Amino acid sequence: MKHRIVVLGAGYAGAFAAGNLARRLSPADTEITVVNAAPDFVERMRLHQVAAGQETARRKLSDVYAGTGVRLRLARVTGLDPERRTVALTGENGPGELSYDTLLYTLGSSAAHHGVPGAAEYAYDVAGLGPALRLRERLAGLREGGSVLVVGEGLTGIETATELAESHPGLSVGLAARGELGAWLSPRARRHLRAAFDRFGITVHEHTAVEAVEPTRAVTVGGTVLPADVTVWSAGFAVDSIAADAGLEVAGTGQIVVDGTMRSLSHPDVYAAGDCAYAIGENGRPLPMSCASAGLTNLRATAAIVARLTGGTVPATGLKYFGNHISLGRSDAVFQMVGGDVRSKSWYVGGRTAAQLKAGVLKGAEWGIAHPTFGLPTRRRRVEADRSRTGGPVAVQGARHGQRSR
Repeated sequence: MKHRIVVLGAGYAGAFAAGNLARRLSPADTEITVVNAAPDFVERMRLHQVAAGQETARRKLSDVYAGTGVRLRLARVTGLDPERRTVALTGENGPGELSYDTLLYTLGSSAAHHGVPGAAEYAYDVAGLGPALRLRERLAGLREGGSVLVVGEGLTGIETATELAESHPGLSVGLAARGELGAWLSPRARRHLRAAFDRFGITVHEHTAVEAVEPTRAVTVGGTVLPADVTVWSAGFAVDSIAADAGLEVAGTGQIVVDGTMRSLSHPDVYAAGDCAYAIGENGRPLPMSCASAGLTNLRATAAIVARLTGGTVPATGLKYFGNHISLGRSDAVFQMVGGDVRSKSWYVGGRTAAQLKAGVLKGAEWGIAHPTFGLPTRRRRVEADRSRTGGPVAVQGARHGQRSR
């Protein structure tokens, strides 16, 4: 019987991982299934552009995996039973169930409202294609001079605010930041960021925590009212409770706690990658929820799965976060490198050069999704008979990768 590998989610982590597994494992004794709720791949790094009204390419997952041997199951994951090794699904044909021998959990994240009253009911976000399209439609209906308030000074908030201001110059755009805008950047990069905000005419409300969202305004902790025809919530991300509800060991964030090979500490036949993985980087800190982290963790997970199934050795690749790449509209950006302690280095790349670098990253990711197996090799590795059902243990290069990652 073939070893059944199920990948939950076809975002940046899951889509790449499924293709990588198909490229490296023989179809003679492995069966790879990807489960995703939507039929198209969503370029999450471009969702602020979608919200701003720009057209981006749509790529059907059925086309992505055509000819790769990867099975696509369009359904929404509703539950997980790790003892029976089954996943509960619901799709066009109603509820169903899918069994696995190895599970790669990459369901991603959505907007985190942090219990702020009115945020879920009245605010918009760009954490998914549906929400981004709803924001796009709402912005199209605003009159000249309408106001938009972006809540959150992280990467998503900055990119969304600048993109909306550039694409809708007739609107008044503001950003509410709990702290100082770009506080984590080097001094020169911070000045570049502020200059971009000034150029777009974006009003920045620093040291401003929003405690409630209403239909036409946001209210701060100090009682200040910030009028807004549209409030865009970008104050962080949260994962679904499916893993926690199933009894997997999770962190306080709800992310699956994994070892250095992205393997669940509580259930060794479950791996996690992307936003839903609580993975510790080389600096001893959890990797941030980001597309960069999705790339790092999915490569580590697929390497471990292949090695354990085929009797190989898990390579000791690093989990190092290199920096932040922030778009500031279409022709400007900031690329800020960070050191091992996650402190910004003194130098940065900004302006059109940084924007071109970001465009290259986006095109590279798009190409990778369009070619998930990177061209199937003529020889692929066979699963060892005694590992086909258990994915038994295997030595890991580097002692730290065999240790508990907390």
